[in-house]
Amino acid sequence: METFTKIINDEKPVLVDFHATWCGPCKMMAPELQRFAQNNKENVRVLKIDIDKNQPTASQFNIQGVPTLILFKKGKVLWRQSGAMSAQQISEAVKSKI
Repeated sequence: METFTKIINDEKPVLVDFHATWCGPCKMMAPELQRFAQNNKENVRVLKIDIDKNQPTASQFNIQGVPTLILFKKGKVLWRQSGAMSAQQISEAVKSKI
């Protein structure tokens, strides 16, 4: 199994969705994120991290609220946004950074 560190250090950009099962906006955004992932699978990898099951990782990136999206490439944070977004908004933000 790939480690989180190995995944975010990849050449291919990785969009990480820090979320929680109890989070209403996270549930609302899930189909939008899935749509984004489907439409951009060639260019961007999408990874979902449950902050309750992965507290050390959430702490490492100072996740204060969910959902929080962080775009990584070669281990560097290219973009970060908290709050629910549509697939279109995610796409526009990510494309402007990669």
